[in-house]
Amino acid sequence: MSLEVRLNAYEGPLDLLLDLIKEKRIDIYDIPIALITKEYLEKLKALEEAELEVASEFVVMAATLMEIKARLLLPKEKKEEIIEEDPRLELVNRLLVYKQFKEAAIFFVEAHNEQSSIFSRENLNQVFLEELK
Repeated sequence: MSLEVRLNAYEGPLDLLLDLIKEKRIDIYDIPIALITKEYLEKLKALEEAELEVASEFVVMAATLMEIKARLLLPKEKKEEIIEEDPRLELVNRLLVYKQFKEAAIFFVEAHNEQSSIFSRENLNQVFLEELK
């Protein structure tokens, strides 16, 4: 049994985040965390004002964005041997995987819709045999 959360057109927090990135025409590999966090929180506030119950997943994503923003603001250590990974990298990877699955789902829905409108000779023979009975 799985819980499916949908707010307006958003199927989850990554969907909202991906939509904001597309809307603002932001490079997914170079997300300005301050801007996207601000926009994300504004969308959440708008959803709350519309008296919709905001799911915990969306709030967790907002917290993740704020954590990344805080990590980016922390001073970097001067040691050359420590190479810090960009804190946005994990989020970018999650967004890319989500985007691939979303595009694949759209492809399969379209393929199913197209295939359901095609009748092969076998299918037509079955239809005619059923009508004769």
